[in-house]
Amino acid sequence: MEKVLLKDISAYLDQEITLRGWVFNLRSSGSIAFLQLRDGSGFIQAIVSKKEVSPEIWGLCEKITIETSVELTGKVSKHPKKEEYELQVKNINLIQIAEEYPIGKKEHGPDFLLDQRHLWLRSGKQWAALRIRNTVINATYEYFNQNGFIKIDTPILTPTACEGTTTLFEVPYFDLGKAYLSQSGQLYLEAAIFSFGRCFDFGPTFRAEKSKTRRHLTEFWMMDAEAAFVHHEENMKIQEELICHVVKRVLENNKKELEILERDTSKLEKIKEPFIRMTYHDAIKKAQSLGSDIKDGDDLGADDETLLTQDLDVPVFVEKWPKEIKAFYMKRDEANPNLVLGADLIATEGHGEIIGGSEREDNYEVLLQRMKEEKMPLEDFEWYLDLRKYGSVPHSGFGYGLERLTGWMCGIHHIRETIPFPRMINRLRP
Repeated sequence: MEKVLLKDISAYLDQEITLRGWVFNLRSSGSIAFLQLRDGSGFIQAIVSKKEVSPEIWGLCEKITIETSVELTGKVSKHPKKEEYELQVKNINLIQIAEEYPIGKKEHGPDFLLDQRHLWLRSGKQWAALRIRNTVINATYEYFNQNGFIKIDTPILTPTACEGTTTLFEVPYFDLGKAYLSQSGQLYLEAAIFSFGRCFDFGPTFRAEKSKTRRHLTEFWMMDAEAAFVHHEENMKIQEELICHVVKRVLENNKKELEILERDTSKLEKIKEPFIRMTYHDAIKKAQSLGSDIKDGDDLGADDETLLTQDLDVPVFVEKWPKEIKAFYMKRDEANPNLVLGADLIATEGHGEIIGGSEREDNYEVLLQRMKEEKMPLEDFEWYLDLRKYGSVPHSGFGYGLERLTGWMCGIHHIRETIPFPRMINRLRP
């Protein structure tokens, strides 16, 4: 008997097949049992009629508990009222009868569910969110592969910080002293563009800041991209194209998942180029006009980001920030040296910043002076300064947080549900 995945079930109407998976819900009237089956690729209702199967098969059916693993053989039929398929079961093979499942139908608090994360992953909404995460990853690779970028793996263990030392995880490193878990692969990608032109990386990054907000994790996945001969405006254009490509793929490939999450897809359907552009100073004025107490020179908080997009259908680039609140490597605006050619991309629906990017300073003397002003350990950055001595060119880059972007696609505001096993300041298990 052919073994079939549920994602392909429509091709087997009126045929007898075998399905393997887990019974995640069940009910019985005494003469007929309805088994809700999951196989990882999809879901189906399997119907066992007492009068249609042998007493031995019915006896096996009565032993099934929530999360019992099974192999079911039967005929595929169409649901009489819905665009769904069912399995009319003829034979049951019990693989393992599950013990009483700790996650019930009642409401559970987030701490309990996170303690049971290894099991909570099986629930419909978690299944849906992480499958959308997978689409976001694949769509990102697809876009970059189609646009001349090459994947470069940057190190996770680094000798120094990319942006400040207060948010680093410190690791003893043999006889060489201290190493740090990477905050970003950006600086190493900048080195790679002089060989490959356009590069991106995609991997785990770590921030030791003691934050408990819904937008923060201590371990998360980040995509960084860098490109030679790209200025600020083109950098934002690349980001626009990437995000629109990701949205398109999610809408195309994850209809079922979005339905499970009860996501308002009309919001995603409005995400089209061009995105709105707004200077930092205009953003401050708008936030103030909407009731924020933010002051000129302050960084945008989560509430401010929400205010900026509450009346918008597309994300907004907040660009040209004061140099004092942005990183040392950002290029200054020739029209106003007090500003940098950087932009944060703020998502709609209160999901906040999803991308940070800038044109990078490409002049050796300017960058050296800036690093001296910030009292940075120059010996640790000699290699980075070298990039400006041997064929320096204008270049730009950006990075997105995978969990934040996935949360926006899913309509999930707490990003702990968009990573398989979240790590937060108060959680390291399971």
